[in-house]
Amino acid sequence: MKTSFKVIFIACISAFLLVNCSRKKDKFISRNFHAMATEYNVLYNGNIALEEGRDRLNEEYEDDYWNVLPVERIAFSEDILLPGQSKNESFSRAEEKAVKAIQKHSMNIKGKEKNPKMDEAYLLLGKARYFDQRFVPALEAFNYILYKYPLSDKINVARVWREKTNMRLDNDELAIKNLKRLLKLEHLKGQELADATSTMAQAYLNIKVTDTAIAYLEIAAQSTTKHEERGRYLFIKGQLYNILGYKDSANVTFDRVIDMHRKIPRDYYIGAYVEKAKNFDYVNGDKLVFSETLAMLEEDRENRPYLGRIYHQVGEYYLATGSDSLGIAYYNKSLRTQRSDRELNARNYKILGDLSFDNAEYKTAGAYFDSTLTNLTLNSKRYRTVKRERDNLVDVIYYEDISNVNDSIMYLVNLSETERLAHFEEYTTHLKEQAEIERERLEAETRAQEMLNSNSGFNVNTKNSAFQDRDAVAQIANTFYFYNTTTAAYGKNEFVKVWGNRKNEDNWRWSNMNFSGPSALVVASERNGLDLTADVYQPEYYINQIPSDQKVIDSIVKERNFAYYQLGVIYKEKFSDYELSKTKLKTLLESNPENRLVVPAKYNLYKDYELLGQTGEAEILKRDIINNHPDSRYAEVLSHPNQAAAQDLNSPEKIYEKTHTLLEAQKYSEVIVLCEDNIHNFEGDDIVAKFHLLKATAIGRLYGYEAYSKALNDVALTYANLPEGQRAEELRRNVLPKLKFTGFLNNEDGRRFNVIFQFDNASTEDIDAFAERLDQQLEKVRYYDLTSSKDVYSPTTTFVIVHGFSNLVVAEGFRDLFKKSDKNKITRPYVVISSENYQIIQIHKNLDTYFSEIK
Repeated sequence: MKTSFKVIFIACISAFLLVNCSRKKDKFISRNFHAMATEYNVLYNGNIALEEGRDRLNEEYEDDYWNVLPVERIAFSEDILLPGQSKNESFSRAEEKAVKAIQKHSMNIKGKEKNPKMDEAYLLLGKARYFDQRFVPALEAFNYILYKYPLSDKINVARVWREKTNMRLDNDELAIKNLKRLLKLEHLKGQELADATSTMAQAYLNIKVTDTAIAYLEIAAQSTTKHEERGRYLFIKGQLYNILGYKDSANVTFDRVIDMHRKIPRDYYIGAYVEKAKNFDYVNGDKLVFSETLAMLEEDRENRPYLGRIYHQVGEYYLATGSDSLGIAYYNKSLRTQRSDRELNARNYKILGDLSFDNAEYKTAGAYFDSTLTNLTLNSKRYRTVKRERDNLVDVIYYEDISNVNDSIMYLVNLSETERLAHFEEYTTHLKEQAEIERERLEAETRAQEMLNSNSGFNVNTKNSAFQDRDAVAQIANTFYFYNTTTAAYGKNEFVKVWGNRKNEDNWRWSNMNFSGPSALVVASERNGLDLTADVYQPEYYINQIPSDQKVIDSIVKERNFAYYQLGVIYKEKFSDYELSKTKLKTLLESNPENRLVVPAKYNLYKDYELLGQTGEAEILKRDIINNHPDSRYAEVLSHPNQAAAQDLNSPEKIYEKTHTLLEAQKYSEVIVLCEDNIHNFEGDDIVAKFHLLKATAIGRLYGYEAYSKALNDVALTYANLPEGQRAEELRRNVLPKLKFTGFLNNEDGRRFNVIFQFDNASTEDIDAFAERLDQQLEKVRYYDLTSSKDVYSPTTTFVIVHGFSNLVVAEGFRDLFKKSDKNKITRPYVVISSENYQIIQIHKNLDTYFSEIK
């Protein structure tokens, strides 16, 4: 009976709740039931999912302390997702919970929402979409709160989030306008004020109004209830003061960050110290206190994750105080410590590269600049700047390598047989010592591995091997030697190390018993891949490689001398390192160089003396050039300096300009002849490469694709390390393949058409007279805008071309455009060809093929 009563009672209560908890009835029980279910079920789980997603974003985000931090610690990617996809499953789950709350618990009765928790559901919906980078739907959710729930206690929060979303949509001015109205009309305080003012600060930062952003950051820092946010706002404020140049105010702000110490993340704490260090006054500041502060940061064990930045700043200190060697050491320590910070690595490598450059260590500087480029964003402004600096070092590195290698070869060539043998005996002895060290290292590793394997095998069936009791340890210690696998393996390795591989037989110690090779040492080395009897350990191997053929030696000397000349010019012209240029040129002149390099080397050496203020040496060299080389252009320049200063019409540059003008005038045959003459006249000068490339261009215009390809290849091979050679290689690789097509297109498919008059073996006067008469006739043509030009096709053929036809039929009826009664009308035969086919003809010089195909 009692059981039946309970069942009936529960059924009645359930029916009562179902009837009175309808979403369509505005009852006390309905409102509170759905509000409670919304808050403690759906929204609770949704907010947990939202926080999980935010925590994941924070873990993945890394602040860039080399630039001003964003107010909100979050980074949005540029990846585009398909509809229905999400960047973070936690935000998708939060959005699902918010939608579920709205669908199942919304009480929209007569246009009014009766569930007091629906505004929080829409707020959760907007936040989830915001963090999932779906800003337009997020804006809709926040606007819905402002429209539907004007009396909500979350209305100001929704307004702030709406302006955050507007900022992400690049509507910064609108966000500032709305936030100003909010701050003016509403009395915000606490976290709401902090959120509003920090958002306002970010909006001003976006539009580059730095001073106003500072004011709002200070309000946000004072209002927020979260220490992490306060530390971040103050740190950003200090960075902005630095941008404005107010270092004292910045240091005061960073001190406020430092005073918070363990209340804030360690990143801000260390960052504040580093920013203060950047602001240190090396003229009036207390260097002792500053160095002690840096040493304190370096020694603190808690700062280990930040040692890269700290070492970098210590390096800056030593560099600024003149201790370059210590600075270099700390920059290298920074590189070894912090490998993930690409910006830090780039700065370290760039500084080391600049120091090496200043010390004339150009090859080392080039290596540092290469490492800098790998840590910079491709094609960024800084990347292009460093790339230019690195490209300027290509030539000097190339020629330094040639000079060093060839100097070494010539040093060996000039040694006697006895000296060569002694030199390479010393070298091979060093190699053997290194091999011994490597052999011992490999053997040690092998023994360690075998001992490890033995220990593992011995303890397989032992329970709690790391915590064996004393009895077990004593039992192992008293075990027979060969029963202990660890000691047996060790003994075996020691035997092999001393005696090598020996068979188990009588008299095994005798040297002639079953043992091949000169010693146990060699056998052990061979076991580890180190054969001390190999050719590389024999002096004769290297002596036999020294060149003895006089032609080969002369070629090496010639290549070395040219490298010295190029280095002398490069150091003078590119790097203004006149002392180093002088050294290279003097070494060249002392090496009995070929005649083509003597006068240019003396002239450049004269300029070095002059620029270094060594007037006596400069005057001696000037007289040498004038007296011993009177027919050279350098002697003419030195003999008549005023005339040369006014205008040196015979300078290589002027001659090159004149030759290039002839190329533009389509006088290709003249250009080729002049280039050949000037290549001979200016041999040894950098401008020779320019004449070679100009000649290749003229050959291509006159003789076509195949000749152009061969000429470019010659330039690319001959001047591989000069800009002209690199340009030729670029043309050969990237442009020529696009011009390789030799077939013809159907004229009917063309878009533009030309009328061509062909002149074979005609005089220039005849061609000019016809072109003049043609222009007069073209002026009479109505309805069509036609022009003419002259194009050289080959050494014997020239075209006069009429351009401007967009219709093939009109082009073919070119004569019909003139009046029949006109006595001066054009009667010469012509050919109509599409612009595309004309281009192919000029590139490949296949006019005869075209005529045969169209017939």
